[in-house]
Amino acid sequence: MIKRLLIALVALILVVGGVVGYNLFRSKMIAQFFANMTQPPVAVSVSEVKPITWQPGLEAIGTAAAVRGTELAVEMGGTVQEIHFKANDKVEKGQILMQIDDSSERADLASAKAAQDLAETNLKRARQLADRGVSATSNLDQAEASAQEARASVAKLQAVLEKKRLTAPFAGIIGIPQVEVGQYVGTGTTYATLQDRDHMRVDFTLSEQQARHAEAGQTVKVKTEDGSVDLEGKITGIEPKIDPNSRLVTLRAEVPNGEGKLTPGQFVHVTVVLPSEDNVIALPQTVVSSNLYGDSVFVVRKQTPEGADQPQLVAKQVFITLGRRSGTLVEVTKGLKAGDMVVNAGQNKLNSGATVSIDNAISPDPDAPSTEEVMKAFGMEGNAVASSDTTSDAQSDTTSDGAKAQ
Repeated sequence: MIKRLLIALVALILVVGGVVGYNLFRSKMIAQFFANMTQPPVAVSVSEVKPITWQPGLEAIGTAAAVRGTELAVEMGGTVQEIHFKANDKVEKGQILMQIDDSSERADLASAKAAQDLAETNLKRARQLADRGVSATSNLDQAEASAQEARASVAKLQAVLEKKRLTAPFAGIIGIPQVEVGQYVGTGTTYATLQDRDHMRVDFTLSEQQARHAEAGQTVKVKTEDGSVDLEGKITGIEPKIDPNSRLVTLRAEVPNGEGKLTPGQFVHVTVVLPSEDNVIALPQTVVSSNLYGDSVFVVRKQTPEGADQPQLVAKQVFITLGRRSGTLVEVTKGLKAGDMVVNAGQNKLNSGATVSIDNAISPDPDAPSTEEVMKAFGMEGNAVASSDTTSDAQSDTTSDGAKAQ
């Protein structure tokens, strides 16, 4: 009985030991396989670094306003009799916009004209008598003064009547009427706004360092936030004083706006165009990665890894020094040279030293070379078509090898 128990115990120990040993052996072989497994190439797209003509500019935010724009106000109070415009009408210079009740002034004018006629008649009679020598000179002087006073009264009342008839001071677009027919308005009451939108001005500010590069007559580009407006103009004025609080300099540019796309009061992006520069290395800002160690890009290079028979394409992380920015581009002052192939898509899957395959069909750069052109530049024309197949083959091999190891 005891002998049988010992045999069963030994058999159980052998079975358990075999299972444990097999599992340990399998885990060791799997770990060894994955440690020695060749990682498949990562599919990326690249752009060739080329010197470009750099168009530097000074960026700012500005506010648009009409070169000629004003609030139209009543000069002489009274009751609104007629309104001759509607909101957003295009009016011409001198066009009658509104009529204030002037019946009282017209009656006064008629009376003044009658008084003027009498004064002119008396003056004529006084001159005739003076010429005959039958009237004193003082009588003639008094008649002339009376006639002059009558003329002045008529002119004054005519001026009052003109102020009761409100006209456009210049051509432009008139706004919403602020008064109604029959309403009494006092002197200074605003009844509408008038804007000449054919010519706009844009006021913006630059730092004192940037303002040194700006001068009257320079070209500026003006764009709205949504990009629907893209206009060009000229700087017409630079404030000779720096604001002591903000340390900014105010500039003004005038922009043709014949189509009326720009609206007074609108915020715009302003770029002061500076002289262009040749042979500048620049990249799209989306290509550059930034971290605590600095700015970097991945550059694809051809090299033959240790133990390999054929050269491969390898991505290397290169730290660069950035300069000025213009639109979507950023200047690279150090770290790259013309001819370098920089990864522009797929870099989030890379680490320095990873092998890659080129597939420029996924490139976000419309000017990027084709996959065949890139492979030719690396002297690997024969691998151009097979680059994408290499990835899938490597992945399938990895799967099958993993299955065998298990």
